[in-house]
Amino acid sequence: MQTRAHILCGVSLHPSARAALEQLGEVRELRRESLTVDLVDCDAVVAYGAPMSVNELETAGRLKVISCHSCPPELRSAAADRGIVVHEVPTLWETVADLTAGLVLAGARQIPQADAAVRHGQWSRADLKVRFSGRDVFGRTLGIVGLGRIGALLARRMSGFDMRMLYHDIRRRPDLESAFGLRFARLTEVVAAADFLVVLVPLNNSTRGLMDDAMFQLMKRDAFFINTSRGAVVDEDALIRALRSRRIAGAALDVFTREPLASDSPLLELSNVVLTPHLGGSTLDSDMALVEAVRRRLRD
Repeated sequence: MQTRAHILCGVSLHPSARAALEQLGEVRELRRESLTVDLVDCDAVVAYGAPMSVNELETAGRLKVISCHSCPPELRSAAADRGIVVHEVPTLWETVADLTAGLVLAGARQIPQADAAVRHGQWSRADLKVRFSGRDVFGRTLGIVGLGRIGALLARRMSGFDMRMLYHDIRRRPDLESAFGLRFARLTEVVAAADFLVVLVPLNNSTRGLMDDAMFQLMKRDAFFINTSRGAVVDEDALIRALRSRRIAGAALDVFTREPLASDSPLLELSNVVLTPHLGGSTLDSDMALVEAVRRRLRD
């Protein structure tokens, strides 16, 4: 009698994707503290990033597939040497770019706030068009800090809104400048000129706390700040001060210094911020792509 596959899952999945994964075998949560033991009889791993180190991979005697959104080259190479398939879902960056574009629109047009007001019966008592009139996106300036895979895809999307687009990155992208009308500029110039400032940089020593009091002071008073990269690239206290004082018009955030967001976070009290719970790569389509890679390998 064939035993059911053992699958370690280290990512929150859409319920339908989770159900599809459970049809393939016994699904257990990936726990760092017991990973070397759990890998011994594991057939598949589903995770967001690198689920294990190269050394930990040595204990994985049955492992057939690692399905993830990103995998470092050294782990991919070690897995290949052991005949383990590593599948990186190629559409993650598109998914995050979609949410980022959505947050630009949600912040500009105050969509979540307007929805909440209508649901709470305020429309019959007040002219909500006055309160939630919002700002136009077309014809405004989009500043992108970090023109990597997600930044490039965001530029492609927002070019359809007839926006002027500036960017800053550690390297120039003449191909994207030509394709989407982007203009390269110094970081401070991008921050100061943007009507909508989007941060899409990786978290490292040079980007930690990149957006601090000085940066928020450079921004236009009617500008919006959007972060879908990592919470720690922003000095969250500085952002809260900028929002409270209306130094900037608003923000839309998918990532935070501490996750889940603390129940006493001042961000929850501010009416000029849109908050989402680190949803950037989370769609049914993206999650099903993770599961499909496991299905194909286990049924080979």
